[in-house]
Amino acid sequence: MAASATVSQNISFTSLRKPSCSLSSASSPQLIRFPTSSNPAKPLSSQTQKLTQRNASLISRTNASASPSPSVANSTTFHGLCYVVGDNIDTDQIIPAEYLTLVPSKPEEYEKLGSYAFIGLPASYTTRFVEPNETKTKYSIVIAGDNFGCGSSREHAPVALGAAGVAAVVAESYARIFFRNSVATGEVYPLESETRICEECKTGDVITIELGESRLINHTTGKEYKLKPIGDAGPVIEAGGIFAYARKTGMIPSQPA
Repeated sequence: MAASATVSQNISFTSLRKPSCSLSSASSPQLIRFPTSSNPAKPLSSQTQKLTQRNASLISRTNASASPSPSVANSTTFHGLCYVVGDNIDTDQIIPAEYLTLVPSKPEEYEKLGSYAFIGLPASYTTRFVEPNETKTKYSIVIAGDNFGCGSSREHAPVALGAAGVAAVVAESYARIFFRNSVATGEVYPLESETRICEECKTGDVITIELGESRLINHTTGKEYKLKPIGDAGPVIEAGGIFAYARKTGMIPSQPA
């Protein structure tokens, strides 16, 4: 026996929560009518608008403060005597492991750490970087060859140089970790030369470094050299290291007074 079914001409679907959706009668073209919401979207309340405007203002101020001022790099200049070293000066020559027990956060130990800077250099370096019984060096600029700061990743290496009074190191190239530690601690500017300056300068030459111009001037020989720009690392070092820079730009809360 064949099955039969009867379908009414008007079909409607109803829901307790949604408006009905119906088909038109068979006598007219069948069109589907989609219901529209009876509650049109409301504009943001005044409180929400104020909150949005305040957040936008905070973002704008944060972005502005995080942008380094060009005048910082342009106005930074170092002038003093240079100390010249060669290639592959490792961190054990900069500060031997036996002095790593000194804690840089303690002022007296920080100063003592500086007195041992470059104490591990071989005997071929006849000129002492820091004179005996002294804690500071008279050489505020170090000029080096290739791969300066290789070896272990100790942060004490750039800290010891900074504690001794070094403002900048100019090398042909750096070990990556030493460069990063220099920026993170804010102790010294790790600048790179475009030529092999260490073969054209001698310990005791009078040097000026102009960061804004990326230039090194040897007043003793009368020669000038082009340096590679310090870039985004400059403002971090200028602030005193990564944490000081983060506080200065509002990335982390400032320490209570």
